Amino acid sequence: MPSVAILVFPKVQALDVSGPMDVFDEANAFVSAERRYEVTLIGPREFFRASNGMPMAAHERYEDAIRKFDLVLVAGGPSLPSEAPDANVLSCVRQLAALATRYGSVCTGAFILGHAGLLDGKSVTTHWQNADALAQQFPLAEVDRDRIYIRDGALLTSAGVTAGIDLALAIVNEDHGSAVALAVAKRLVVVAQRQGGQSQFSPYIAAPSDDGSPLAVIYRSVMSNLNGKLSVGDLAEHAGMSRRNFARFFLQEAKTTPGEFVEQARVDAARNLLEGSPLALKEIAFQCGFGTPHRMRQVFAKRLGVTPGQYRASFRRP
Repeated sequence: MPSVAILVFPKVQALDVSGPMDVFDEANAFVSAERRYEVTLIGPREFFRASNGMPMAAHERYEDAIRKFDLVLVAGGPSLPSEAPDANVLSCVRQLAALATRYGSVCTGAFILGHAGLLDGKSVTTHWQNADALAQQFPLAEVDRDRIYIRDGALLTSAGVTAGIDLALAIVNEDHGSAVALAVAKRLVVVAQRQGGQSQFSPYIAAPSDDGSPLAVIYRSVMSNLNGKLSVGDLAEHAGMSRRNFARFFLQEAKTTPGEFVEQARVDAARNLLEGSPLALKEIAFQCGFGTPHRMRQVFAKRLGVTPGQYRASFRRP
């Protein structure tokens, strides 16, 4: 039976707790008894209130949580970006994360992981509204402001509030398959995969970790010249290689072809503009190197399964 621990505290965001809990509880109806999730809330010894005033109580106290869990999630709370967490919370998180098979956060729970020293060198996300604060407080973390959730090794982090449901559905999908995840989504009347927002199907391109590597030089060249000529020959010339050697090198290092990389970079740039700017589709298509809205629509349909207009309607930031 997979064991799940969710860390809670006074002024926790209630939906950060109940959303994933409901996903795991619904999943239990579709799997055999030995594969059902057992969820434990870990928190203070006394009753406390969530940020919305809801009274809550933990199953287990911080100081008693010394066993291994298959999954540990830290819920978020509105005050976390500006207030350091309690020392008991940090001690508990460090101990549980060290033992867990997987660990992570929902929404601003990422700030607790950061204070516990668990975000350094990791790709992470949080609520878009608090992403800049997370990056400033924990500069060794690579904060992605657009992803619904991210998995970096054993670490899983999700965006704001209801994205905890997306993360939990992805965990169910990983543990029990897409059919169970879809059945749970239908029971909860949510989409199993947000259009254009599931990182496992449409990941953003991450900058190479070695800033001085040839791949990093190519990455910067592509990202700064999206509406220019970016053929294999152009990129090979910029890298100082023959076309053949460059294609071989790129496939080996980036695990994709130069053409696929350029197209994904243009899609990612367009997604950012669709989410965060009022620019017309024609202007976005030009800036990102698609040339025409029709071509951008074709690429979006192929890669994301939605049109640029549908993507903007679903994910445009306030």
